[in-house]
Amino acid sequence: MPRVATGESSLDRAVRVLEAFTPDRPELGVTEVARRAGLHVATASRIVARLADHGLLERTPDRRVRIGVRMWELAARASPTRSLRDAAMPYLEDLHAVVGHHAQLAVRDGDDVLFVERLSARDAVVNFSRIAGRLPVHVSSSGVVLLAHAPAEVQERVLARPLERLTAATVSSPAQLRALLAQVRRQGWALLPGFVHADATGVAVPVRDGLGEVVAALSVIVPNDDRAASAVPVLLAAARGIGRSLPVVARP
Repeated sequence: MPRVATGESSLDRAVRVLEAFTPDRPELGVTEVARRAGLHVATASRIVARLADHGLLERTPDRRVRIGVRMWELAARASPTRSLRDAAMPYLEDLHAVVGHHAQLAVRDGDDVLFVERLSARDAVVNFSRIAGRLPVHVSSSGVVLLAHAPAEVQERVLARPLERLTAATVSSPAQLRALLAQVRRQGWALLPGFVHADATGVAVPVRDGLGEVVAALSVIVPNDDRAASAVPVLLAAARGIGRSLPVVARP
């Protein structure tokens, strides 16, 4: 049932309309936009029309709706991950060429891991992540690396909530997760066989900026076999290269 929001601004409703679109559902009908945004269909239709007028949304030939090119342009221009992606791409390409499966770059956003770049091959192992896609921070190798180096309050918040399981191998208890985070900090990388999909292993390392702060995670998704650990040295080398290429930004 649509929500009735008292005192909610037009901007708030427009943001809810934009957030209705996900990597799994990049195109929606107006009725589905309304349902996902918790709005009446007439209200959603009016907002969609205004956003389309500005190029932030666009209509497909069958009258469905998707994010517009103008939105992509603005996001690409202002994205705080732009310098990170620019620095990472040469190393990500080399990593992908060596591994032959998926190579990806991710950052933490709240309690999720957000994938900002990914390179794949046609016959690569199954991988559920995608560019601009999210996963709970505790289930993927990138997320675990980022969580291991997150502030203590972030770690405790994640540890205090129910831990979703994607497979039988996914960490499902706070004690297991706490031990895993300590291991990742100690050894400098994460190797998670079957955590997201039984056939795949995620291997990730932290990317540090010039001040030594962890700003991203670099990972590969490879088959779940005894060769997965061989990706660790090339990952570590690539992460060091990315870190050297990042601009040094003074912190307050």
